[in-house]
This record gives sequence, C-alpha cells and structure tokens, in this order.
Amino acid sequence: MIPRYSRPEMVALWSPATKFRIWFEIEAHACDAMADLGVIPKANAEAVWRAKDVEFDVARIDEIEAVTKHDVIAFLTHLAEHIGADDARFVHQGMTSSDVLDTTLNVQLVRAADLLLAGVDRVLAALKARALEHKDTVRIGRSHGIHAEPTTMGLTFARFYAEMARGRARLINARAEVATGAISGAVGTFANIDPRVEEHVCAQLGLTPEPISTQVIPRDRHAMFFATLGVIASSIENIATEFRHMQRTEVLEAEEFFSPGQKGSSAMPHKRNPVLTENLTGLARLVRMAVVPAMENVALWHERDISHSSVERAIGPDATITLDFALHRLANVVEKLVVYPENMMRNMSKFRGLVMSQRVLLALTQAGVSREDSYRLVQRNAMKVWEQGADFKTELLADPEVLAALSPAQIEEKFDLGYHTKHVDTIFARVFGA
Repeated sequence: MIPRYSRPEMVALWSPATKFRIWFEIEAHACDAMADLGVIPKANAEAVWRAKDVEFDVARIDEIEAVTKHDVIAFLTHLAEHIGADDARFVHQGMTSSDVLDTTLNVQLVRAADLLLAGVDRVLAALKARALEHKDTVRIGRSHGIHAEPTTMGLTFARFYAEMARGRARLINARAEVATGAISGAVGTFANIDPRVEEHVCAQLGLTPEPISTQVIPRDRHAMFFATLGVIASSIENIATEFRHMQRTEVLEAEEFFSPGQKGSSAMPHKRNPVLTENLTGLARLVRMAVVPAMENVALWHERDISHSSVERAIGPDATITLDFALHRLANVVEKLVVYPENMMRNMSKFRGLVMSQRVLLALTQAGVSREDSYRLVQRNAMKVWEQGADFKTELLADPEVLAALSPAQIEEKFDLGYHTKHVDTIFARVFGA
C-alpha cells in the first residue's frame, strides 16, 4: 500500500526484514527440536542461533535469488554465510519451502489481527463514548432516505457499536482460524521429519499444528480470514455513509471536524467536505477487493501448487495495512465528530408533525375505527402537509371524522416526542450491559 494510507507498525510487519526474521526463527526452532530428538547434533542446532542478532541483508538475498530463482533457498544460502556451511548443513532438514512460507504467513496474519483488534477496540471506545453522550439527543430516523419516526443520535452510535462488536468477535475467530503452522515436509506426510518438530515450532510461535496440511496449509482458513476483513470494512463504510449523509448542507446534523487552516476546495473557499468518510468508503472497497481472490485460492492442485502465492503476496499486506489505517481514521472521525442537536430538531420539524402519523393511526384503530379507514384518514391529512405545507396536528384537529374518534387532548398527546425515546435505556442495556 502507498504510505498515504499506511501506519508504520502494520507496514513493518510485512517488511522483508520481518519476514526473514520469522523464517530464521522457524528454522532455528526446528533445529532445536531435531536436536532434542537426536536427529541432528546439538552443537549444530546451537550454532544456528548465532544468527539471532543478525540483520539479514535483503539485497544479498535478492542477489542470490536472482540466480537460484528460489526465495527460500536464497535465504538459506545467506544464512549459511553467517553461521558457516558445516553448521548450516542440518538447517531445513526434512522440511519443504511451504513449511516456512505458510507458517510465516500465518504468523504475520495473527500479528496483523492483533493490530486490527486494537484498531477495532479504539473504534468501539469512541462509539460508546459518543452513544452515551447523545443517548437522548433526538433526531429523525429515516427509511428509504425519507423521514420516518424519531430516534436518537445515541441509538445511531449504539447500533454502529453493536455492529463493530460483532466484527470484533468475527476477527477473533478469524485469528484463531489462521493461527496454525505446518512443518510436515513434502506432501505433508512427515516422512522426513518428526511431527514433534512441528509441535515444538508451533508452540514457540504461538500457533497450533495444522491437523492435515498436505504440502500447504489449507486455504479455506485464509479465505475466512480475508472475508472477515471484508465484512469489517463494509461496517466501516456503513458508518461512513451515515456521517456523509449527515454532513450534507441541507441536512447538517453532524460533520467531520474542520481543523484551523484546513481547506475544503481549491475553487470554493466556503466548502467543508466529508473527505475522511468519503476516503473510508474508498478504502473499504480496497479491502473487499481481497475477498474474492482469497476465496479462489482455496482450490489448489493436488497436494500443492503456487497459484495462491502471488495473490497472497499482494492481498496479505494490502488488505491488513488498509484496514488498519481505516480503523484508526474512523476512530478519529467518531472521536471528533461535531454534532448539531438544534439542526436535528429543525429537520424533525420540517414537515410539521408528520412523523407522528403512526401514533395517530394506532390511536384511531384502538378507538374502534377499522385499519383501512384509519389509514385513509391519517393519509388524507398527511398529504396536505406534503403538498400544501399544512400543519399535521392542525389538520387532524379540523377533521370531523378524526374528531369523531379522538378528542383534541388525545390528538395533542400523540405529538409527545418522549413516547419515541422511552425504551432507549432498555436498548442501551442490551448493547452495553448494565
């Protein structure tokens, strides 16, 4: 990913230096296990660890690979340059390249998941704080983009919190899904390496042994991981889309923080655009772009092919780096979002009480009027508000058929905003607990 949409910690995780460090640890831990089993001399295993503080020369490894056309062999050759050919002769004993590559990828994905979980937690904390702040801030709810009935800004933040909390639970499961390693040798039969070596290496790296790995770790695990990233990205876009709507000039119920010196347009000095949430919408598309290729990686030929390899070299870093950046950008937006309660009330009142139509409809049915007639009476008066700019309550109080069923006091009571917020505490308890 480009630096503009990257955070250093996640970028470092996918650097060649980090990759080669994990490769070294896998090989060194495998040598320890083989030495304990008496397969290789203890001295040779100990010698490998002499390279533990070495900063592997990426350029040198690339130079060797240019000749060998094999990345793992290039690394092993470079490792031998540091520890000596004789001490290096037992390195990679009975192993295959996929043992190193697949186990390393899963280590990186697990570590990436931990960074992503930290980002999700920051978003959750921000959403909860704003939900509590605006628990009783009334705004109009919309369906099909049209005014529906009153809700609160707190409930808006709370539902986004619940959605991101579900994403967090999925990410924990996805992390567990890819937290496996394989040191099983060619075609995964352990013919040339003891399964106890795999158990030791996985334990040292915080993984569990893959139950059956052929020559590669099954890619359905990775498909699930990237699909989870895609769902979280979609949740980010869901939140961003709501904020973008709220910042529209004719709505202006909330807007992104506009810092001193910030410019909104090169041509129009008055502009304050929702650039961060628009950016989040685009970043979500980039993350989801990894999902279909990850799904297509599941079908590999026989015990191994490398059709998945080029895909994962791209989507591993790109999807995790992008989502990591997007999570922290979203947290920043939520933390600093400027909310305008007065504009919310102004928008609520734009159609002069029309949003209380359902309460009147239900009151008429409870008063003995058929649902069909009740709907007709309410809609008849509602259309005058839409088409003539009339006041809904005034029209109802002037309608003889409505007055035949409801008293003026009963009609008046149906316009109490508190009716729509009476269960907010119940919903908050469900979302946030007591």
